[in-house]
Amino acid sequence: MFALTLIAFLLILGLLIFVHEAGHFVSAKMAGIKVEEFGMGFPPRIFGIKRGETIYSLNWIPLGGFCKLLGEEDPSQPRSFASKKPAVRLGVLFAGPLMNAVLPIVLLTIAFMVPRQVVVGEVKIGEVAPNSPATEAGIEPGDTVLKVNGTSIQNIGDVIYAVHLKMGEEITFELVDTDGNTKKAAVVPRWDPPEGEGAVGIGMEMVNTREESQLYPFWDAVPQSISTIGETFVLMRNEITSWFVQKRAPEVAGPVGIFQLTGEVSEAGPSYLIQFAAFLSINLAIINILPLPALDGGRIVFVLLEVVRRGKRVSPKTEALVHLTGFALLIGLILVISYYDILRVIRGESLTP
Repeated sequence: MFALTLIAFLLILGLLIFVHEAGHFVSAKMAGIKVEEFGMGFPPRIFGIKRGETIYSLNWIPLGGFCKLLGEEDPSQPRSFASKKPAVRLGVLFAGPLMNAVLPIVLLTIAFMVPRQVVVGEVKIGEVAPNSPATEAGIEPGDTVLKVNGTSIQNIGDVIYAVHLKMGEEITFELVDTDGNTKKAAVVPRWDPPEGEGAVGIGMEMVNTREESQLYPFWDAVPQSISTIGETFVLMRNEITSWFVQKRAPEVAGPVGIFQLTGEVSEAGPSYLIQFAAFLSINLAIINILPLPALDGGRIVFVLLEVVRRGKRVSPKTEALVHLTGFALLIGLILVISYYDILRVIRGESLTP
């Protein structure tokens, strides 16, 4: 199991890194910038092959990759990155995160076309918390959930997903009561519910469960993948909002945590593993666009500063020092997060909800 998880982890990580760096590589070549090295992983180098003016290398630390451009902070060299106009440099910097944002459309389309085993059945309300939105809306124990906001419900996960998409907004439950009568209930999921109650205040159970093999044809998989990506951004926004409302620290995972998650997701089947890779790619696109030193977003900030200052650049030495410091801090943060990930693994804790 460990070996399979390791292979899946390295394949996913390698794909995301390759696509990201390929975005920088292709856009730089198109702009006439000299690419000195295209590397998978961080040095020390395992081996490198020179083709034309570029070295293609494989390195020992598999936590990233790089596309080394000539003169990234020095505009004095011909065909250097820094010698190009701001618009060109912004295009090259944005190309990496853009590729990571486009890749999920491909991955999710494939994932939805691959047969997956889904547990389906009737979702019944087991309990309703006093003074909760569910109580006020008239939801009662024994009710069966048919739809949430017009979307048919197959399992408890569908209900949770639909609720989390509309935190703080009114949503409509379509239910069947114990007498067989259909009814509707409008609720507003709470950002900060009492412990153990959940956003709506219901406990659920499934009856008459069975497993079904589900897949989408290509013409349905493409729009479904685009829709899922949009919903993923909404879920991320809602999760970040809940950190502030509930005044709690975000839960993050480093390489060790992602490795553990890869193993857990892979047990559900290839479709879910591909979907997991797509979500990682979205996260990578967002993280890289943040205005942090050493990341694409941090480099974009320096280009924008140049534009605001009407062509006056920050000193190349200063910019290089900022990015070097940022990279060192980033590696340090990864090590700290990995330490806590290892502690979670030792305790046998899962990162999946």
